[in-house]
Formats: sequence, structure tokens, C-alpha cells
Amino acid sequence: MRAARLIKMVLLLQSRPSMTAAELAAELEVSERTVTRDALALSEAGVPVYAERGRSGGYRLVGGYRTRLTGLARGEAEALFLSGLPGALRDMGLEDAASAARLKVSAALLPSLRDAPESAARRFLLDAPGWYQEPETPEFLPPVAEAVWDDRRVAARYRRGDREVERDLAPYGLVLKAGVWYLCARSGTAFRTYRMDRFTAVALADERFVRDESFDLAAFWAERSAEFARSILRAQVVVRLTEAGARRLPHVTDRAAAEEALAAAACDPEGRVTATLPVESEDVALSQLLTLGADAEILSPASLRTRFADAARDLAALYA
Repeated sequence: MRAARLIKMVLLLQSRPSMTAAELAAELEVSERTVTRDALALSEAGVPVYAERGRSGGYRLVGGYRTRLTGLARGEAEALFLSGLPGALRDMGLEDAASAARLKVSAALLPSLRDAPESAARRFLLDAPGWYQEPETPEFLPPVAEAVWDDRRVAARYRRGDREVERDLAPYGLVLKAGVWYLCARSGTAFRTYRMDRFTAVALADERFVRDESFDLAAFWAERSAEFARSILRAQVVVRLTEAGARRLPHVTDRAAAEEALAAAACDPEGRVTATLPVESEDVALSQLLTLGADAEILSPASLRTRFADAARDLAALYA
């Protein structure tokens, strides 16, 4: 455990000019006191770790030291070959580069680890596209991926509703979600999300943009995804559920909304819960909650309760 941490500390210092004790502690998930002890241990082992004191101080490696600790354990080697999605790399025009990189890594592995690519491929397959749809590669994905890699601005036309708008974008990152590609880009001073299949024209500019190093693609996407999920739940339904209905509710509608509604629900003496559930629309609520059958009773709105009663009568007539 400690040996792996020491190796990681050396690699971190090798990749950056200097790091503070707090930065190293955060990366290594240990205390600053442990960082101090580890730096001393590395120094005693002959690794030239130097500590600079003061406000701008920190730890650094002296004299351009480069570690030779590049060996991979079997688990690390196998995980390396799971780090990319072949289809996604192909869509972005990076398949050849990724293939060459895998060959170079394979050639550098110890003989006992040469079967790592096959071992990983036999056990895991990452399939990003969703069900019931034929995956399509957006026309402008390769040039946009090039712009993302190169920090180059793009001039684009984007389909918004029934009209097209022009945008000058600084493309920060691409996200593949359930088979759909999205571009996270800065437009003016704001960061926005664009569906790649709605671009009607893209031209790479010669100008490069200065990337905001504080931008975190994963955190940005998680925040926007949560905002989108909340934004489409514009209506509310009051529903009374049996124990079985409450258990199944998160599986038939938005999981987060269902779990929040159940957490705030009131329970009656018969064990049924009455929950106020955010839904996209009455039509969507009808199609989702009908699957719960008699385990869900709509209390309001009255219009939706009437539609459920009509559906129940139609089913009873059909199976009479």
C-alpha cells in the first residue's frame, strides 16, 4: 500500500514543477504529516525530493530526475485496455492513434503480462449506445474533436427549434451519453451544452482559446444533467401506493424524483403511502404509472384520475 503511494508521489512530482503538501495530500488521500514522512522516506531511498519552505514553497524533484518505476501490475495493465470506448474513438477519428498506442503499450509490457489486452477483452465490453436505436455518428464530430484537442475556436451553425443560430464557440469537451454526443463549450462568458447532431455547419478557426483550467468537465456535465432532469418535470401528481407500488415506483419513472417523493411521503395505517410526484406531463404519468396497475391510485389532478378510470374500464371491457 505504502509502496504504491510512494510511486504515485514520485510520478506526481515528475509531472509538475512543484506541489504543496496540501496538494499532494489531496491527490494521495492522506494527511500532510504523511506526505512529509513519505518525502523523507523517498529522500533516504535516493530519490532527490526537495522541500522548499515559504508561501510559494512545496515539494519538487531536483535536477530533472526521471523515475524508472514504470512497471505495470497485471490489474493495472488490464485496466489500461478498458480506458477507452472503441466506437467512440472511431467516431472522433482517433481509432488509428489509439490502436498505435495500445500496440506500443503491449510491446512494452513484461512477457508475463502480454496477454493483458486479450484478458480484459474476454471479460469486459463497454457498450455506450442505448437500446432501441441505431447509433449514428454526427457529421461534424471529427472536426469538433480535433478542435477540442487543439483548443481551437469554431464558428458553427446550430439548429434550435425551427431556426438556425450562429455561434462562435470555445469547445472544452465532448460527452457521449446513451449513444448521443454532446459538446460542452464556452459561448461568450457562459458555458453551455450542445447536441452534436444539431450542428448544421462547423468551421475550425485559426485562433486558439486560453482554456480555463478550473473548468471540470465531469462536474459540469453532472450539474447540467441534474438541471435538465429537474427542468422537464413540470407537473405534479398525487398518488397513493401500496408497499409493492412504492418499491416499483423508482423503476417506472424518474428515479431521483421518485426517491425524493417517497422520502417525503405520508403513510396510512394500512401501510399505503401518499406521495406528491413530479412528472413530465399527464401523458407521461399515464403511460408510466399504468404499469403499476392496482398498486397505484391517482388522487390528483382530477383530470388524470379520470383518464386512469377510463383506461381501467377499457381494460376490463377488453378482458371481460
